[in-house]
Amino acid sequence: MATTNDLKNGMVLVLDQQLWSVVEFQHVKPGKGPAFVRTKLKNVMSGKGVDKTFNAGLKVETATVDRRDMQYSYLDGDMYVFMDTSSWEQTSLTAETVGSAKDFMIEEQDVVIAFHEGEALFVELPASVVLEIQFTEPGLQGDRSSGGTKPATLVTGLEIQVPLFLNEGDKVKVDTRSGDYLERVK
Repeated sequence: MATTNDLKNGMVLVLDQQLWSVVEFQHVKPGKGPAFVRTKLKNVMSGKGVDKTFNAGLKVETATVDRRDMQYSYLDGDMYVFMDTSSWEQTSLTAETVGSAKDFMIEEQDVVIAFHEGEALFVELPASVVLEIQFTEPGLQGDRSSGGTKPATLVTGLEIQVPLFLNEGDKVKVDTRSGDYLERVK
């Protein structure tokens, strides 16, 4: 058990016999009335997001979540295979469990997998990853109708907008939370 004052991003709560991950939280102390905590929660299993408000100091049940450092090994049919970096044990996860993380994972990518009572909940990625551009049209000088960007397909199959000067084979840093281009990597 914890209080709403102890909430942190990534914390997993048990509400109505379901697991909810705290995406965002804000402590609010209005000029009149009691303080409260405004949160954005994401259902760990379904991915559904909700906004929920708690009174400050209210006790909430937290789930015991074991986060393990893993490495993405390979795709076996429709199962993603990960290896525990400390015990060398392999774990296979469905595409549903991996979620949008699959758009940013290449072989030997380090990730963190959250487990609850032996069941994998979700895959956490670093804030940014470096991926190679697999396909993009050549950028034409003077073509500014699209704000100086063009579509590029990365090695994972994800399509993002990149600056006109980038070409196939260039490596780019991508924000895993938004999917936005950050910078070119040499």
